[in-house]
Formats: sequence, C-alpha cells, structure tokens
Amino acid sequence: MSDAPRKKRLPLRWLSLAEIVGVVAVVVAVLGYWDSHRERTQEAREKALAARERQVEQRADALKQTFLMTGSVESSGERIRLTSLRPEQVIQTQTIWFPQAIRGDKVETTGNPRLEAGWIDEGLRKAAAKTRSGRAPVGVLTVFFEDGQTKTDRAVYWVGYSLHSRTLRGDRLELEGLSLARRGVAGDLQAAADTLWAAR
Repeated sequence: MSDAPRKKRLPLRWLSLAEIVGVVAVVVAVLGYWDSHRERTQEAREKALAARERQVEQRADALKQTFLMTGSVESSGERIRLTSLRPEQVIQTQTIWFPQAIRGDKVETTGNPRLEAGWIDEGLRKAAAKTRSGRAPVGVLTVFFEDGQTKTDRAVYWVGYSLHSRTLRGDRLELEGLSLARRGVAGDLQAAADTLWAAR
C-alpha cells in the first residue's frame, strides 16, 4: 500500500432553489439589458438614417427652387444672351442695375433676356479707364415661370469685359461672360452692385 498523500477534493455542494432562482434572475436581467440596449442602438440608427434622408430631400427641394443664369457671348462680345440653367424655368422679365458709376438708370427686358455692351459702353470706359479688362457687377431681378407659378430671383452677377483700342475711334467694349456673385440678395440691388464695384 502506498502512503502517497491523496489530493483533497473540494466538497461538492448543490445549489439551493433560492440560489438557482437568483442566478436565473441575473441572467434574465442581463439579457433584458442587452435587448433594450440593442433596441436603443437600432432606434438611434433609424433616426439618424431618417434625418439624413430628410436632409437629402431638403437639399433636392432647395436645388429645385434654385434659379441660376448662364450667359452666352454673341456678336463678338456685343451681347450676352442670358438663359436659365434649368430649361423648365422660363424667364419672363428682368430688371437690371449696373453700378451708378457705369449707368445711373435701370434697364428692363421682356421675353428677351440679355446684357448689351451698348447699355454700359460709355459709362464703363469712363469708370474703368485705367483697366483694360476686368469684371463689373450687375444686379438682376428676374421674374420667371416654373411649375405653373410665377417666381422671382434676386441676384448679383459678375460680367467680364475687356476694352480694345481702335484707330481714330474710342475703345471697343467686349463682354466676355457671366458668373454668379451673390444669390438671394435682399434690399436694393443697385446698392449691392455699387458695393461690389467699390470693393472690386
């Protein structure tokens, strides 16, 4: 017979009913917490997705309501033909203001949207005598038709120009293009054009 020491076994004890119920209660509580946490996370994701979708819709609506003009140079710079970037927006009338230093009164067009070099030729040559090229601001109130409704747009655009010397005659003004300066201008468009002209 060997006298080697025997390993002591830990006494085995059965759980009482109260302890089993306690363990089950803890497991149920943990599962409940995990389930509610998962639901809250899912709700947060759904709300964030809905908010993103609303923002996309709002941007699409804002883009739909946006009016933007482009200009095509005609007759070797004597005229810029104005058109809406979106063909469903049909320009009806326009009231156009140049800086006072260039032209003191407004110009009105009906059904023929354009900028004419002749409108500002003399004034621009005097006001910009030292510069042979540059850009001049023009305030434009546009009445246009879209989706069965008459709408208006108030904006200031830059008109690119250059002056070309001619023998025995005054410089020839050439209009070169159009770009947007400011949209949604509130108040006096003449004053807005004057401010940009003074700060150019």
